[in-house]
Amino acid sequence: MAFRVQDVQATPNPNAAKFILDRPIVEQPISFFNADSARGHPLAEQLFAIPGVSSLLLLRDFITVNKTPQARWEQITPRVKAVLAKA
Repeated sequence: MAFRVQDVQATPNPNAAKFILDRPIVEQPISFFNADSARGHPLAEQLFAIPGVSSLLLLRDFITVNKTPQARWEQITPRVKAVLAKA
């Protein structure tokens, strides 16, 4: 079931962005503080495979992606959208 990103919103944290989806992704919030914590969750594993992704929060119809300070949103955002489009 692919997800379409309807909007990408900045947050007060310059290393976090909120990806608003076209429908709910989870019923209960799920946080992944690192790639190890995402083991066994296929979508989170794919998102952590994107260079620079440092943590994730899945909440209802959005995902907050946190990146490392050195990573650039211009490189991460299209990759996140591509992963979600194939989810």
